[in-house]
Amino acid sequence: MNIRFDLVVFDWDGTLMDSTAHISQSIQQACADLSLPVPSREQASHVIGLRLAEALQQACPAASVEQLPRLTEAFRHHYHANQHQVTLFDGAVECLNSVADSGVFLAVATGNSRAGLNRLLEQTGLGPLFHATRTVDECHSKPHPDMLLSLTEMLGADPRRTLMIGDTSHDLLMAGNAGCHSVGVSFGAHDSEHLESCGPLALFHSYPELQTWLLPKLG
Repeated sequence: MNIRFDLVVFDWDGTLMDSTAHISQSIQQACADLSLPVPSREQASHVIGLRLAEALQQACPAASVEQLPRLTEAFRHHYHANQHQVTLFDGAVECLNSVADSGVFLAVATGNSRAGLNRLLEQTGLGPLFHATRTVDECHSKPHPDMLLSLTEMLGADPRRTLMIGDTSHDLLMAGNAGCHSVGVSFGAHDSEHLESCGPLALFHSYPELQTWLLPKLG
């Protein structure tokens, strides 16, 4: 399939940043703090990418409406306490720089809050690379197409020439719902079988693999 892309959109957690284990553990610790059933690592990681309240509800359905604010507060406590230990995936920066050098639009669509993403963009120094970013504070949560449709409209990009790169079914289904293409990365929250079921163009196991495939298709 001979496709050229004018806009490449990256998810953040589990795609650019190796944060899956940290987020999953923070969910588990928050549940334990409130003496709620602790989800398995697989259950906790499956909700990564969703709006935080929705993610916690799915990971811990036993939590009552009254307990959700405390559960959210406990999650944020554990998440921020050890966030400094989380790093970008090997090869992510090199891949982003190569895409930026190609002259196409580069963006982020994430389940993070706006404040959270802005903090991460500043900490990593990646902010200047992106032409636009969207979070759940401005848009509907994935897999609703809102984030991608907002990005394509803002940047004047054709959804049919837009690529979403993500590590979860939420990312890939969002792309399909928006009329965009997608590829999956297998080193994040969802396993390869789950990603393949969403019909991405390809599935990659490292950034060098992704970069080799992607660069000839830009512009």
